[in-house]
Amino acid sequence: MGRRKGAGGAVLEKLERELMLLSRHQVLARRERDAERLDRSAYLLLSRIDTQGPMSIGQLAEAFGLDTSTVNRQTAALLRCGLAERVPDPDGGMARKLRITVEGARRLEEDREVNCSCLARVVADWSPEEVRELADALVRLNRSAEALEGRHWPRTEEGDAAPSCRRPAAPQEQTPPAP
Repeated sequence: MGRRKGAGGAVLEKLERELMLLSRHQVLARRERDAERLDRSAYLLLSRIDTQGPMSIGQLAEAFGLDTSTVNRQTAALLRCGLAERVPDPDGGMARKLRITVEGARRLEEDREVNCSCLARVVADWSPEEVRELADALVRLNRSAEALEGRHWPRTEEGDAAPSCRRPAAPQEQTPPAP
């Protein structure tokens, strides 16, 4: 294959190569041969439902740009494992929606913690500013891709970090229950 012409071509080739290499590094791999780890599709579906709230199969298919039959198979696996449950549409619509279960939320949180721990090891010798710059650049790259696809991924507040990647909040004083 020929090289891309122009100064931007070499930079784009470098970006493409580095993204390809990033996707293959085992230290970042979420599925570490642990039966408790979620597979990629379960992690993505649960993350979206966790962020956005209950969603129908059609909404999930649209959000991921997949055929409804594919999403139906993937969500059936979530239902079988007790990671999600079907609920009536909270807005009164006809379609039933999928909601993350307590077990699904627990497993998703555990996977997020492992992912953040792996990332922390990778960037252990980076300054906080370097980590922030990378995160900001990746958010921008993802938002640009989302704009081209016409599919926005909702993000959580406070710097777009998943809850388990944020610094823990200061413990709040517990008020004992009334007798």
